[in-house]
Amino acid sequence: MASSPSSLLWFVICMFCSVMAAFAANFYEEFDLTWGNDRAKVLDKGQLLTLSLDKASGSGFKSKNEYLFGNIDMQLKLVPGNSAGTVTAYYLSSLGSTHDEIDFEFLGNLSGDPYILHTNVFSQGKGNREQQFYLWFDPTADFHTYSILWNPQNILFSVDGTPIRVFKNLEAKGVPYPKKQPMRIYSSLWNADDWATRGGLIKTDWSQAPFTASYRNYDASNACVWSSSGTSSCNSKSPSSINNNPWMKHELDSTSQARLKWVQKNYMIYNYCTDIKRFPEGLPPECA
Repeated sequence: MASSPSSLLWFVICMFCSVMAAFAANFYEEFDLTWGNDRAKVLDKGQLLTLSLDKASGSGFKSKNEYLFGNIDMQLKLVPGNSAGTVTAYYLSSLGSTHDEIDFEFLGNLSGDPYILHTNVFSQGKGNREQQFYLWFDPTADFHTYSILWNPQNILFSVDGTPIRVFKNLEAKGVPYPKKQPMRIYSSLWNADDWATRGGLIKTDWSQAPFTASYRNYDASNACVWSSSGTSSCNSKSPSSINNNPWMKHELDSTSQARLKWVQKNYMIYNYCTDIKRFPEGLPPECA
């Protein structure tokens, strides 16, 4: 008997889901749960990771690998409801007082009010490069993809494939750029009600705890793993290796630049490069 169209559609959907699951990285293999005890959990045979926060503690994880350049994706579903006072951080970082860091931080808010996506870039221990955005969707209703493309030319922050921020390599202007220190991926869910929501005016409502953020479909297949012996899986000194990794030379084309301008015009709510009061002696050189 011939299969019905609905049966064929269901078969195709199941096959697609199976393929996606096969290619998604396994959280057991890629990450260590670093704090929070059983508040951090790996579920669904390694395909899902959750972090929780209660009044006693938050939780966090870090990647087993270090990376020196990469195009890295993670899907997150943020804390729903009244998330005021909570911060979900997802970032790359090295260690030490002169560390490099590339940040996504999601600042919770009262029910019905939008999350604030806070971004920052540290190079050689210096940060203070904040840009903040509202999102054009509810980040608690479903999973969305947050991406960091980091190569020798620029750092590109993207949400669901839409660029929201670019930090360019401007070493020629004396601006340090993260390019020598390998970094791990970190994420944490923690209480920051002394500053996170309306400057600390809105406190965490612990009657809503536990607060939970979820992660899936981590992909660092296009990233250069840094070994303990000081070598890169990309062997970036080899021209043939660079040619095999087009993201290593990726910069925004005209279409992506237009999309970036759309986001920054409609959804950016803070830009350190326009904060004259904060920098009375002159804006940082990368802002020129």
